[in-house]
Amino acid sequence: MFITDPNAQQIISRSLCTYAVLAGNSILIYDHVMTLPEEISFIWRRPKALSAMLFLLNRYFTLLGIICSIVIQPFLVSDEVCSKYTIYRQLDIFFQGIIICIIMAMRIYALYNCSQCLLTWMTIIIIALVGLACAVSFAQVSGDAVILPGVGCYEAYTAETAARIGLAWVALFVFDLLIFVLTVYRICKTKGLPRLSLITRRNVVDVIFQDGAMYFRAMALINIPNILTYYSSSVAVRGSLCNFTSCISVTLISRLILNLHKTIDTSIFSTTIRDDDYCLDVLLTTRVDVQSAISSHHW
Repeated sequence: MFITDPNAQQIISRSLCTYAVLAGNSILIYDHVMTLPEEISFIWRRPKALSAMLFLLNRYFTLLGIICSIVIQPFLVSDEVCSKYTIYRQLDIFFQGIIICIIMAMRIYALYNCSQCLLTWMTIIIIALVGLACAVSFAQVSGDAVILPGVGCYEAYTAETAARIGLAWVALFVFDLLIFVLTVYRICKTKGLPRLSLITRRNVVDVIFQDGAMYFRAMALINIPNILTYYSSSVAVRGSLCNFTSCISVTLISRLILNLHKTIDTSIFSTTIRDDDYCLDVLLTTRVDVQSAISSHHW
């Protein structure tokens, strides 16, 4: 049975948007609870290095945003309040994206032996992406926020507004692609292309590569549909997956950092490399030495 009433279709689409928000928040909170023992063991009970601080910022900034959204919901009684709430949500997602970009940049910085040249270029790229995101997300592109019965606070975008906001997500996807390419290039340059299939999880370099590849695949599968919603002909569909995409990204980043802390001693700049025959402790307070990590194993 097909629904031909346009108003009914709009209500269903907006309800699906609400369910997407609920699904994203539920996944993030569920993963937080499931990984809390690991967080206590590998983060709270160890020295707080830069990676640990970024982990906590990424994890609890988002969780605090969800809690605030839940608390605010009963007070969304007018379109004016709803409009202010949507601006808050945009800022929340915006800062989540910045935190994730910084974490991914620091992973590459460590992988490239703390190359100052690479750090400079990564900083320039992040600043450029932040500027682009600000320009398209907050410069006279706010949508119409209204209270809808059965849906709650909802923001509708015009085609032009949605297309410009979609550019911010495109920029984030391009950044993820850049991080993935830099990771693959570093591994290929160090190990050689034929040996990529031999990568295990025996040292921090392998963990960075495998987790980075899985993160990129997962985010590509989620972010591409999210970007496409902004260019949909249906007003109700535009931007409906942004909250879900942000929650999944935060969840995966938290997993990536936890996996690194299982492999290393204190942070992404300090590691313990283990082998079946011996245990070689390498304390690098400023970098992950890719060459040493790889040469410590028998190839």
